[in-house]
Amino acid sequence: MKTLLFYSKAYSQLAKKLSISSEIPLGSIEITRFPDGERYMRIEDDVRDLDAYLLSSSFDDDNAMLTYDIACALVENGAKRLSLLMPYFGYSTMERSVKPGEVITAKNRARLFSSIPRAPFGNRIFTVDLHSEGIPHYFEGETRVFHIYAKKAIIEAARQLGGDDFVLASTDAGRAKWVESLANDIGVPASFVYKRRISGSETQVSAVSAQVQNKRVIIYDDMIRTGGSLISAAKAYQDAGASQIFTISTHGVLPAGALQRIKDCGLIEKVIVTDSHPNAITESQSHPNFLHIVSLQQILAEAIQERG
Repeated sequence: MKTLLFYSKAYSQLAKKLSISSEIPLGSIEITRFPDGERYMRIEDDVRDLDAYLLSSSFDDDNAMLTYDIACALVENGAKRLSLLMPYFGYSTMERSVKPGEVITAKNRARLFSSIPRAPFGNRIFTVDLHSEGIPHYFEGETRVFHIYAKKAIIEAARQLGGDDFVLASTDAGRAKWVESLANDIGVPASFVYKRRISGSETQVSAVSAQVQNKRVIIYDDMIRTGGSLISAAKAYQDAGASQIFTISTHGVLPAGALQRIKDCGLIEKVIVTDSHPNAITESQSHPNFLHIVSLQQILAEAIQERG
């Protein structure tokens, strides 16, 4: 069965790398805008009886609908199987309600992608380092979801930064289990900070769980958004005696001003993220010496190969 890899514009760089790693040729999609802002889209390849891969995601509402529309078109034009590669699943932090009436947006996005017409050989969705491992259970019908871990890329990045002698740290106790698993695989100690909530919007670090005096500390979190928690944790590790502080994250969400805020705090020497979110690529071009990108191309290629 012939295979092609389609992609949204936001993931053009990763698509080209993945095409090389997976040996899957790239497909082509024409996308233009009407004067009123609506999109015109056309699949330029013959997709009948095709094993179609689509690299795109729901990092914002516009791209969520773009991804949905292209996926539907691939199936409706004859693709035998659809595999949706989603490096970043939008609204993954809105996976449950805390207050009455809150919208569980992650569940709604899962329902949306579950409603893509079913290809004859089935629909598959590949996600990467979801913020909550319960999200795959929100998908409905016969859609198969594969949760890919970027652990291999994270471990390689950590070793490049810290060698064999560093402490792998988390921003808070909530991510401690995942950081501990990574630290065990690398063979280094793990640490996390204890926080005390002062008010509904303010927390205070009360302690650090491991000895970091004169140690190189690498903070891992699954995503960096505004950087507030990261900066707070970095200050705690510095106060505890860390000699150098770096940070690694799978998803560099990094809304406007976030990376500059992290850089300006003066606590963190370098940030490493993957190319799961388009913002990371843009920010790395503005801060090439501070933000480094590790590509998911090999991890995605291996996932494709393993699952056929």
